[in-house]
Amino acid sequence: MWDDVQREILAALGHAPMVLAPPELPDDPLLHALLRAAGCDAQAPSVADVLRALPPTATVRGNPGGKRALWPRLRSLRRRA
Repeated sequence: MWDDVQREILAALGHAPMVLAPPELPDDPLLHALLRAAGCDAQAPSVADVLRALPPTATVRGNPGGKRALWPRLRSLRRRA
């Protein structure tokens, strides 16, 4: 995220460069299963992109049509991973 010049300037100012932390995932077993099916590790930096591509778990739970619509997305995410 920071290039070498920016790191040098921050160090000269006495600041430590900040890094983006992966978003905190709720402790939802379905969400973790969807991430695994998408080929993504919950600790990976790209998890935010995968989460944006997935529908909310509430729309999938108990909704057969939502589950069927989810599979093509998971397959495309897995191909990218």
